[in-house]
Amino acid sequence: MSPLGIGAPVDQAPDTAQPTVGVRCLTMADSSTQSIQIAASVADVAEVITDFARYPEWISDVKSIEILEEFEDGYAHLVRFQLDAGILKDAYDLRYEYTDDLSRISWNLDRPSSVQKSQVGSYDITDNGDGTTTVMYTLAVDLSIPMLGMFKRKAEKMIMDSALKNLKKRVEELA
Repeated sequence: MSPLGIGAPVDQAPDTAQPTVGVRCLTMADSSTQSIQIAASVADVAEVITDFARYPEWISDVKSIEILEEFEDGYAHLVRFQLDAGILKDAYDLRYEYTDDLSRISWNLDRPSSVQKSQVGSYDITDNGDGTTTVMYTLAVDLSIPMLGMFKRKAEKMIMDSALKNLKKRVEELA
C-alpha cells in the first residue's frame, strides 16, 4: 500500500474532478498524495469524513466501525475499523486529530495490526472560494506482509482513488 522509491511532488489539478497523484518521501515510510475537487463546502466535506459510523454505507470494504474514544467536543479520537477487501482482511485502530476549523483531519495507526506496521494519513480540505473544495489525501502505510514495490504502489493508488471518488460521491449526494 505504500510506494517504494522516492518521487518529486506532482502538480495538483484542483480544477478537475479527477484525482491527481503525487508522491513524496517521509522518514518512516513513503507516502502518496491524491486530491479531488468536490462541489461542497469545507464543513460538508468534514462532516462526512468525521461521521465514522456511516462509513460502511459508502465504503464497501469497511464492514464495521467502533468509536472507542472521543474528544470533549464529540469528535472521534480512537476509531476501530473492520476491513474486508477480499483477500485482505484487517482490524485496526486509528487515532485522529483535527484542526479547529476541520480543514485538516489526520490519523495514525494506534498499534500494529495483523497486516499493518504503521499508517499515517491526512485529509487537507481547502475552500476554493467558488462553492467547491479541494481535498488532498495523503497516506503512508507500512505493511507487515511482504509485497513487491510495484504492487504496493498500484494497490495504494487504487485505494486512494476509490476513497476520494467515494468521498466526492457521498458528499455531493448529501450537500
